[in-house]
Amino acid sequence: MPVSNNPPLSRGPPLALALKITVFALLAAAVVVYKLDPFDPAALPAEELSGEPASVAACNGRVLQAADRIGVGELAAAEDFAYDSELGLVYTGDGDGWLKRVRLNDSTVEKWAFTGGRPLGVALGADGDVFIADADKGLLKASKEGVVEVLTEEDDGVKFRLTDGVDVGEDGTVYFTDASSKYAFHSFIFDFFEGRPYGRFLSYNPTTKETKLLVGDLHFGNGVVVAPTQDFVIFCETPLRRCRKYYISGDRKGSVEKFVENLPGTPDNIRYDGDGHYWIGLSTEMTGSSSYWHIALKYPVLRKIMAIMEKYGQRPNLEKNGGVVAVNLEGEQVAWYYDYKWTLVTAGIKIGNHLYSGSLALPGILRLDLDKFPATAAGCPWSKSHDL
Repeated sequence: MPVSNNPPLSRGPPLALALKITVFALLAAAVVVYKLDPFDPAALPAEELSGEPASVAACNGRVLQAADRIGVGELAAAEDFAYDSELGLVYTGDGDGWLKRVRLNDSTVEKWAFTGGRPLGVALGADGDVFIADADKGLLKASKEGVVEVLTEEDDGVKFRLTDGVDVGEDGTVYFTDASSKYAFHSFIFDFFEGRPYGRFLSYNPTTKETKLLVGDLHFGNGVVVAPTQDFVIFCETPLRRCRKYYISGDRKGSVEKFVENLPGTPDNIRYDGDGHYWIGLSTEMTGSSSYWHIALKYPVLRKIMAIMEKYGQRPNLEKNGGVVAVNLEGEQVAWYYDYKWTLVTAGIKIGNHLYSGSLALPGILRLDLDKFPATAAGCPWSKSHDL
C-alpha cells in the first residue's frame, strides 16, 4: 500500500483554543444575562459601612464543640424566644407555621398555636398572651389557650410583607418591625441585594387598635426589645450592623439615637436577660473590610451578580461565624459566642447560666453552659493567642 505524504486531516482546533472559545462564550453569555436582568441594586450609605467592627472584650469561637442541642427532630428552624419564668418554658416560632413551647426542665417540645404562616419574633404579654410577628400574616396574638388572632396587617395602606421583630411595653403597647414592604420571607435575601430601605418600625395600641409608623426607611428592620427602664425601644437594622434607640417617653420622646454599632456580624433578634445585658443573634460574621459580605454591601454591581446567581441557585455560601453577642446597658459589646459553621443564627437568650440560641440552618435549640464554657479574651480572633 502506498504511503501518503499528505498531513493528517485536522480534527478541530487545539484543546487550548477550544477552552478559550468556551470561556469567551460563557463570559459573553454572563454579560448578556447581567445586562438584560432588570434587578437594580442601590448603593448603601457609605458612612454606615465604613466602620470596622468594634473589638469585643471576650469571645468563645468554639460554641458548636461545647454546646448541646435540644428539640432536634421537633424544631426545624427555631427563631426568636420568649421566656415564661413562671411556667419554665420558652416560646419559639418554627418553619412549619407552629408556635411551639419548649419546657426547659426536660426539653419537651409542644406544638401550641398554629399561625398558618411563618412565626418569627415572639413576646410575652402581661396576661400570658403571646404576641407574634408572623412574616406572612402580620402582627398576631395568641391567647393563653393558643387561639390566634390577627391584630394588624398594614399601615397607611401599605401591607406588611415581612413582619419580623416584636416586644411589648409594660403599658401594653406592642412594638414591632416590618423588615421589608417589598420582599417576603422566602425571598428576603433580595432585600439585602437591592439595598433600598423598605423596612419600618411601628407600634400597635391594643386598646385603640391603632397602628402607627414610628421610624421608616430602615434597611431590613429586625429585632425589637423594650428597655427595662421603659423609656426607649431598641430596634436593629441587619445589613448596617447596628441597633438604635427610639425614645417613647421623656424629653427625647420620638427621637432616635444609636445604641450599638459596628457589630461583628449582621444582627437579627435582640433580647434582654433581666440581668444587665442584651443578647443579639448574629446571622453571619462581618468582621472586616475583607469579608465577602462587607465587600458585597459596598458595591451594587457585586450584589446584582449575587442576585442573579441566587435566582439560578448558583450563589456560593458566604455565611460563616454566626453567633450571639452580649451587650451591656451602655451599648458596649462584652462577649461574643460564635463558631465557623454556625450560620443564620436568629436569636440568643440567657436563662440562668445557659445561653439558648436558634438558627435557620441548624435544627433544634442550641444550649451552652456559660459557666463551663465562658467567653475569654484569648478566644477572640484578634487575640495573638487565639488558635484559628
